Amino acid sequence: MPSSTTAARRRTRPAGVPSPVAMFFQGFLKHPVMVGSIIPSSDKLIRKMLSPVDWGACKLFVEYGPGVGTFCRPILERMAPDATLIAIDTNGDFIRYLDHTITDSRFVAVEGSAADVERIVREHGHDHADYVLSGLPFSTLPAGVGPAIASATHRVIRPGGAFLVYQFSPKVKDFLTPHFQTIDHDMEWWNVPPAQLYWAWKD
Repeated sequence: MPSSTTAARRRTRPAGVPSPVAMFFQGFLKHPVMVGSIIPSSDKLIRKMLSPVDWGACKLFVEYGPGVGTFCRPILERMAPDATLIAIDTNGDFIRYLDHTITDSRFVAVEGSAADVERIVREHGHDHADYVLSGLPFSTLPAGVGPAIASATHRVIRPGGAFLVYQFSPKVKDFLTPHFQTIDHDMEWWNVPPAQLYWAWKD
């Protein structure tokens, strides 16, 4: 496993590029229905959310709504040298920010919709994803988008893989249950606001 110093190398933030917190808040103001919180996730939430991942068996990890890369860097620190992380966001500002600040060759930032994950995965040379992570606020997405994302995610994940979801509303389970039979749940109280954590496994 690569060390944190080599796995997720960062450029010095260029002049004029906002800090992560400022960038995250700016993204929330511009696209409030697509960003679940005005505060990035806590370290405790990140560790708990990623703890069930079998990193040795992970060749492709996909994240929806990476924002300023709060999860991207911990994922890259854990990934194998030959694995890939694809981060998908509809917000072009976030994608450009990530391109400026993460230079790890295993990282790919894509401006697009999570509903198109199958096409995006194929275009980057993969047949499936091992794990998909999402902090998208499913309950506030435009009508039809949440079900489309859940369905496409189930199709793209390999058997034995999982859809990792952190939300601030338990309503997200309504989007998961039509597709995933095995769903683990926990809470992370040391987060603002406290988060619902779900691990939906593809049998």
